Amino acid sequence: MLSLTRGSVMYRQFRRIARVPAAGLGGVLVAGFLMVGLLAPWVVPLDPFVQDLSTALHPPSPSHWFGTDELGRDLLSRVILAARVDLTVVALGIGSAILLATPLGLIAGYFRGLADRLVTAASDLMLTFPSLVLAIVLVSLLGSGISSVVIAVALTTAPPLYRLIRSLVLQIASLDYVEAARALGATHFRIITRHIFPNLLGRTVVYTTLLGSHAILSVTALGFLGLGVQPPTPEWGNMLVSARTYLGTAPWLTVFPGLMIILFILGLNLFGDALRDLLDPKLLWRP
Repeated sequence: MLSLTRGSVMYRQFRRIARVPAAGLGGVLVAGFLMVGLLAPWVVPLDPFVQDLSTALHPPSPSHWFGTDELGRDLLSRVILAARVDLTVVALGIGSAILLATPLGLIAGYFRGLADRLVTAASDLMLTFPSLVLAIVLVSLLGSGISSVVIAVALTTAPPLYRLIRSLVLQIASLDYVEAARALGATHFRIITRHIFPNLLGRTVVYTTLLGSHAILSVTALGFLGLGVQPPTPEWGNMLVSARTYLGTAPWLTVFPGLMIILFILGLNLFGDALRDLLDPKLLWRP
């Protein structure tokens, strides 16, 4: 009966969030980018690698909706394939950061002690560097390529995520209901999994979506600097660096990749706000 009641409340929460235009827009944008990324090889209208110099720098038209680049390649096809590359890099980087920061934050915030001091000192050291600068250093040391960018995103995203989780655990662990569970003999594992983790999930998810926005900016910035995904593989950052030469004569080369970055970040932020309301235990049982 409890599970059915909780399920009905969750359904009501979904309906309440869906009625908020910003939440709906964020969900549509994120879902659209995910679908495009997953289905990119099958939905591209033309081969994104085929060159045709006779159609180079053609403006948007019915045959090339986003126009063509300096080598006559279909820009729409390259933007779609770039979405797959960028989303894969961001998902792998953020996922790795979550797997690294979550257990460390839970352990450090709950048990404290030497482990807390050591991990916190390491995260403070990494946070002294701007994330983009640290990413550039890491990619320079590891070499350009997708795997290096994923590692850079993970290592620049994990420290702030760890600090958030640790601070939330410190707050929640001192609350009365946690102390009551401890007094009743609950194990540390049960307290962490049943009483602490569910209450930090909402804020952690929202912050992770914000980190995803920063991650896509880092990935595209690395591509723009020539340190990320290398041509001819399309990526929004390396597409922008190629387009800057033709900014005055072929502005569509800059407009469409830049617009994709803006829409993806907007969708993440709006979707994160909706998830915060959905996952917040304080809001879960409200009518």
